[in-house]
Amino acid sequence: MPGKQTYKADIVTVAQVAGVSPATVSRTMNHPDLVSPATRKKIEKAIRKTGYIRNRAAQAMYGRRSATLGLVVPTVNHSIFAELVQSFNDAVAEHGFTLLLATHNYDLQTEYRVIRKLLEHRVDGIGLIGLDHAEDIYRLFKSQNVPVIAVWSYSETARIPSIGADNHEAGMLAAEHILSLGHRRIGFIFPPMAENDRARARFNAARALLHQAGIPCPEDHTAHSLYSIAQAKQACRDLLARNLSLTALICGNDVIAQGASAAAQELGLRIPQDISIIGIGDFAGSGDSYPALTTVRIPAQEIGAMAGEKLVERIAAPESAQIPHSRFPVSLKQRATTAPPR
Repeated sequence: MPGKQTYKADIVTVAQVAGVSPATVSRTMNHPDLVSPATRKKIEKAIRKTGYIRNRAAQAMYGRRSATLGLVVPTVNHSIFAELVQSFNDAVAEHGFTLLLATHNYDLQTEYRVIRKLLEHRVDGIGLIGLDHAEDIYRLFKSQNVPVIAVWSYSETARIPSIGADNHEAGMLAAEHILSLGHRRIGFIFPPMAENDRARARFNAARALLHQAGIPCPEDHTAHSLYSIAQAKQACRDLLARNLSLTALICGNDVIAQGASAAAQELGLRIPQDISIIGIGDFAGSGDSYPALTTVRIPAQEIGAMAGEKLVERIAAPESAQIPHSRFPVSLKQRATTAPPR
């Protein structure tokens, strides 16, 4: 019985089927903006017909780009980073890059291991969430000379280019809103902050503003929860069980705020008549929850799109100046979960 024929389509095969030169096929894959839409369409049809797959490993051996980028986020649970990831992916895909997405579950040592694996895959650049990263990570980037960008958090003094919102400003805005309504007995539900610069900046800014206004912020007015609706519900129950007569809760983000809202209603509290709740983020669905969540909007889609574009530009022109820090404004979205206290 004859053996099966082993045949793999190559770039010459694609060129023959498309009726173009191999150089045109290569140009379409590496610089599609230099090829007419009609020619790109013919070549894409030929690629599908022949089943051709590029040998990225061989390209890397000869020093060519891998055309892949890494994006490392803390989690893909809930909708915290969903809009950012999607807009980042859309931006880099427009330039022919494939995105490798990884998570570290808010553990900076796990983040280090994940980044090592991405670098072993010869990614052309990496995007990270926030500004808290292990020192080993900064050493890795310096030794490998790979473009890197911090997404979501902005700081003019960040060690790597940062594109995002000022989380200090977001915390201030949340606290300003609650104070402006007349609340004076205010609680906090925030995640652990040791390795989370976003939560830490928001919490410290909100508490500082309350102190300036002469509002006490004792330790028992604060509860902690991971970004989990179930955990946030329990944290809210525990906080309200202390009989602190709280009239408002400032939450670390919208996931925690949604959990707090659910717990308060289960305890028979009316929102916002008995207690006001504010989140931070304005994630997809926050405006459609019941009651609709008041929150501080962080423009995730715009941040992700700019970060992707800037990282691609840096890769295309490595001799260019460093990516500049870019700050996106935050804004209050007042909805149904906040009102003056009774």
